[in-house]
Amino acid sequence: MSELKRTQLYETHVAAGASMVDFGGWEMPVQYPTGIVAEHLYTRHFCSLFDVSHMGRLLIEGPERLAFLQHVLSSNVAGLDLNMAQYCILPDEDGGAVDDAYLYRFEEERFLLVVNAANTEKDLMHLRSVVKDYDCTITDITSRWASIAVQGPKSKDLLTTLSGGVQVTEPMKNALNTLTFEGHEVKVAKTGYTGEPLGYEVYCRSEDAAWLWNRLVELGARPAGLGARDTLRMEAGFPLYGHEMGVDPDGQRIPIFAVPLAKFAVSFAPQKGEFIGRKALEQQFDAFRRIMNRDFSDCTALPRRILPIALLDRGVMRAGMAVYRGEKQVGWVTSGTMVPYYVAEGEGLETVITQETAKRAIGLCYVDSDVLTDDVVEVDIRGRRLKAVIPARHMSVGAPPYARPLLYRRPEDEVSQPADRAAKALELLHLAQDNHQWRQRQCINLIPSENTPSRAVQLLAASDPSCRYAEHKKIISFYDKDVFYYQGTKFIDTVEQLLAEQMRQYLGCTQVETRVISGQMSNMATFSALMDWKNRLDRKHTPQRLGYVLNNHIIRGGHLSAQPMGALKDYIAVDPVTERTAVVNFPVCRDDLFRIDVEETKKVIDRYRPELIIFGKSMVLRREPVAEIRRFVTEQNIPTTIMYDMAHVLGLVGDHFQKPFEEGAEIVTGSTHKTFFGPQRGVIGVNYRREDLKWGLWETIQSRAFPGSVSNHHLGTQLGLLMAAYEMNYFKDSYQKAVIDNAKYFAKALHEAGLHVLGDPAIGYTETHQVLVDVGYGTGPEVAERLEENNIIVNYQATPDEEGFTASGALRMGVSEMTRFGFGQTEFTELAGLMADCILRGKDVGQEVSRLRSRYTTMHYCFDGPEFQTALEQFMGQIGF
Repeated sequence: MSELKRTQLYETHVAAGASMVDFGGWEMPVQYPTGIVAEHLYTRHFCSLFDVSHMGRLLIEGPERLAFLQHVLSSNVAGLDLNMAQYCILPDEDGGAVDDAYLYRFEEERFLLVVNAANTEKDLMHLRSVVKDYDCTITDITSRWASIAVQGPKSKDLLTTLSGGVQVTEPMKNALNTLTFEGHEVKVAKTGYTGEPLGYEVYCRSEDAAWLWNRLVELGARPAGLGARDTLRMEAGFPLYGHEMGVDPDGQRIPIFAVPLAKFAVSFAPQKGEFIGRKALEQQFDAFRRIMNRDFSDCTALPRRILPIALLDRGVMRAGMAVYRGEKQVGWVTSGTMVPYYVAEGEGLETVITQETAKRAIGLCYVDSDVLTDDVVEVDIRGRRLKAVIPARHMSVGAPPYARPLLYRRPEDEVSQPADRAAKALELLHLAQDNHQWRQRQCINLIPSENTPSRAVQLLAASDPSCRYAEHKKIISFYDKDVFYYQGTKFIDTVEQLLAEQMRQYLGCTQVETRVISGQMSNMATFSALMDWKNRLDRKHTPQRLGYVLNNHIIRGGHLSAQPMGALKDYIAVDPVTERTAVVNFPVCRDDLFRIDVEETKKVIDRYRPELIIFGKSMVLRREPVAEIRRFVTEQNIPTTIMYDMAHVLGLVGDHFQKPFEEGAEIVTGSTHKTFFGPQRGVIGVNYRREDLKWGLWETIQSRAFPGSVSNHHLGTQLGLLMAAYEMNYFKDSYQKAVIDNAKYFAKALHEAGLHVLGDPAIGYTETHQVLVDVGYGTGPEVAERLEENNIIVNYQATPDEEGFTASGALRMGVSEMTRFGFGQTEFTELAGLMADCILRGKDVGQEVSRLRSRYTTMHYCFDGPEFQTALEQFMGQIGF
């Protein structure tokens, strides 16, 4: 025992009663007095501490550090940004793993490579045999810096306490930060080996390790040992060197692409050159692609893969046990045990994690490549063949802050039940009536993306054109006159021309396209047109996608439709250097995460020279700096297109908010049913003229609307939109002023009622129709549900430092609909008090809310004179409503 190495926290573990064992030449805690099961569960429920100071920490410095790492690692190190980390593998020439590792870039001029403890000496020998050919150095700093993994749903809260409220890292996986914990310098990585959606690894100087460990214990974290670390990583499906990497029970090298994480860890980017093992890995990757396409004709390079496995019969799997399909052995269990979990009840967001616990026999296996998800296999457990299954995964981290176990359930065919369709139809009418009365008479709607159209808009939208077609296109042979493909369309032709005139007047632009039927479609048509216009001079080759695009990140409130996973996905290129989509994001101010940092944005534009700049957010408290950025790109002669996605603020275009075209936007897209008065549709506006170079882009936008996006462009709602445009152009000044005044007053009233209102108090918290209230990390869905039970409809929202919608700690609210129904300062003050009673004091305010709402059922900012009402009644009579 005396020859074993000890971490900086050895004495701390002994004092806590840990059971110490030999692990890779280190004397490490395998468990504490509470036991492995309790440690596993506490990690999943609260927060556990793991001493990972035994891991090798290697500092890579010198002029050729990048070239060296590109050669010895499987990942694309050139794509690693400052303050980001990446999982990687040290390959050998045959495509096996010398080790797997994590590479960190806390500083511009050096990298930190963290390797497995048992492999540190072997890895150093391997790396030093190569580094002699490069002008860089490897320094083992394992003894100088300690490392503590802080893992679990409360980990961020505990670390934020130590940071004095400073954001620990950005909320995305692999983010890094250097900061101070109560006077001690630390480096924090949003990484870990437990699979927790909230998990960090904290690097501190060796002399600070005991202080940090004990301080976290004081805050509520509990120590956990190697036993729990193993069950946690197994549940998460993470490989362990010597089990899922290295050699198999037959002594054969396990190919790197046998491990699912290889698809993230291996890059074949040209800038990597002939790195170690590249040829073998390319052969494995070719086999991997065939296997994923269910082509098992040649699995020579990848005969087996690592997959999850779960026992269906009662028993316990252990590493080395044989796996059979029929009478044929198809592989082995590589890791297996009984893993505890908390039992959950309910469905969807109604799911509740109970205090009841259970166990399940799960693990990982190395099996033939033609074994598929849902295949039933058998495991030989002490001579008995027990049934097992290959599940897709054991756990999901898609609903933070909790990691959620996925118990295997085989899909079953649904049995359709006979129904009395007439009775169901009547039931539908009754249910719809009840819902209409509740939403329109008893509820206060604060969803910022919703607005009730006026009676006239609704009636027109449901009138005869709603069931018709009117496809049309400009034809050059007829001097760009529209030709309709159907008869009976003269009325809708008139409507479309009038609508275009009204929308041009409202937006202050030269051209509009109104056939798109949603804001999402507006963006898709625009992106498609931009890509087509980029390729207009070369139709003989595969079209190039859009180069760099600058937008608001979705975590910062950006529109989903402007993200690489949204409407942009089919039109954005992949940067060959970073191997990520060519999207960069607006930097935000450190002291106001809802405001774009203009000076930093200029640096980003200068570096990336984006082809497209997209302003606009769905969580929007501030004006967008369109004018400032237009001036900059003009001065710097940067050829770019500036687009403003005004989906949420289309109804605020004007003197009280922004005039996008006057400020320099070229394209505006939007939804017509949020702050605007219309039914659910979209619109595209441009400020191009026939003599402009980009007039061709406008013509392409039109063709991408029809026939590119729609055939039937929903004529009824287009007719309703014309009425909404008349209303907006007539009432916009008074309406927009009232909306923004009400938003500021509502925010102030909520603050005075004791709620935590987000935004800058110096501007009244908001410059738009939206108000954001922080109700506590991860509690947004629960609070929103409680408010709905009390007849207040809001939108729970993740703030810029939260991981996703299930971790939402805020409520996003808008005042536009209730402003139209007559709410003013008095009503919003009363509402703020009711919300505070419900949220802070748990009071039932539903009846009071309904009484308040019942006094405000008349729509304002719409035409309601006697002559108009007479015409409306006549119209209703004629159409049979």
